[in-house]
Amino acid sequence: MTRTDTALARTGTGGPVRDRYLDLLRSLALLRVVVYHLFGWPWLTVLFPSMGVMFALAGSLMARSLSRPAAQVIRGRLRRLLPPLWLFGAVLLTLLLTAGWRPLHDPDVGGGWTGWARLSTYFLPFGAPPYPEHLGSASGLLDDTWAEQAAGPLWYLRAYLWFVLLSPLLLRAFRKWPLPTALAPLVLTAVVSTGLLTIPGETGNAVTDFAVYGGCWILGFAHQEGVLARVPRYAAVSLACGVMAVGLWWASGHRGPGGWDLNDIPLAQACWSFGAVVLLLQYAPSWRELPRRLRRWDRPITLSNNRAVTIYLWHNTLIMATFPIVDQAYNLPFMDSDRAAGFLDSTYGFWTFLAVWPLIVTAVIAFGWVEDVAAGRRARVWPDGRGRERPRRRRERARPEPERARPEPERARPEPERAPRTHRGGRAPGQGR
Repeated sequence: MTRTDTALARTGTGGPVRDRYLDLLRSLALLRVVVYHLFGWPWLTVLFPSMGVMFALAGSLMARSLSRPAAQVIRGRLRRLLPPLWLFGAVLLTLLLTAGWRPLHDPDVGGGWTGWARLSTYFLPFGAPPYPEHLGSASGLLDDTWAEQAAGPLWYLRAYLWFVLLSPLLLRAFRKWPLPTALAPLVLTAVVSTGLLTIPGETGNAVTDFAVYGGCWILGFAHQEGVLARVPRYAAVSLACGVMAVGLWWASGHRGPGGWDLNDIPLAQACWSFGAVVLLLQYAPSWRELPRRLRRWDRPITLSNNRAVTIYLWHNTLIMATFPIVDQAYNLPFMDSDRAAGFLDSTYGFWTFLAVWPLIVTAVIAFGWVEDVAAGRRARVWPDGRGRERPRRRRERARPEPERARPEPERARPEPERAPRTHRGGRAPGQGR
């Protein structure tokens, strides 16, 4: 039995127990994504490679599901993924069209069947959806790049879809050649990043994303299959640190406009994410529940895992919506002085950070139920696990204990009289401890 199998042992009710360590990683990854897109700090990509972690966790779940027929698993994954995307795509397209975008007259989209086919990627993410680079006015309520910011997270769903579709083949290759299959995406990333192979356009972007995070997806296979747990820890740590060192070395000589932002350096991102995921999974405990010191975060972690797709899809749009909200503070009567305006300028990021969470809560309440419907569950407004343990305890208390059969009294057998044997200290057997 693998480490993950142990963590997912079945309870008395027949349902699988979630690995709370993996849930914690997913929640941290979502938090890091929101903070990064809000502040844009490059060092966050080094501190915690959230996208690599999210792909690794998804790969682990996909490998576990592929114990069933592949077509059934892929159909189930698409059923869970697409309805939240359809809702987001419908709202975003409505906003874009209302703001004046005419996609079939946009030269970047093209007219006729080509234009309609590209628009369909808002609902079937086989490719990158089109959007206007500039819409509105730079001095308007929203920045004129709001469409690009809102559609930006959709690349993850495109990559996720291709990973899901190719997982049966990837898992078969991994089981036959584990190490070459895990390292192949790093090699492909190196080939593409160094210019040995050039693939233009969105096809090139899709191949690059697949290569950069393919190693993390396959590491999820390794964790689920128990392969990573069988690797000696010193060997796994040595490999991880070596690959991460290569990533930092490459980043030092190929820094982009964001400096050490690994999102701008594909090979550095691939190596750093690969090594970090190895370390996080190699030292992964199996938590059926959070440790006592983390238990106060149980409900937020449960909620973010149950609404991960909703939070990821909507967070960038909601970040853009916080800017005009915070800007209203400049119109307050006590903001006339330069000192007050300067204070708001210096703390602007802090106020947007505070403002975005109520908006995310609103999106979770308004749109999150679609994830339940897509999964075939009863729609829930706030699935934070509240009341999850109480009914189970009530059932356990109400369950009567089985009656025990009374043992037949044994016939007394006469025993020869013996002097009691004493231990050291004069204590007879059965007296004290």
